[in-house]
Amino acid sequence: MGKVEGLLILLAIIMLFFGAKKLPELAKGVGESVRELRKGFTGEDSQSTSTATNSPAVDTPDKK
Repeated sequence: MGKVEGLLILLAIIMLFFGAKKLPELAKGVGESVRELRKGFTGEDSQSTSTATNSPAVDTPDKK
């Protein structure tokens, strides 16, 4: 059995388990997981950018 036949059989089994309507949702979830995994490997941290924007305001002297 060649690679193409094996992939077609695998695709048919996946469609039986999940159904045609669930495949786009499944693909989206896999894509998001891969993106998060890459962020983990590269060391990107979404909190480092958010902490810079949430810094406290600079104190100014009160005018009385």
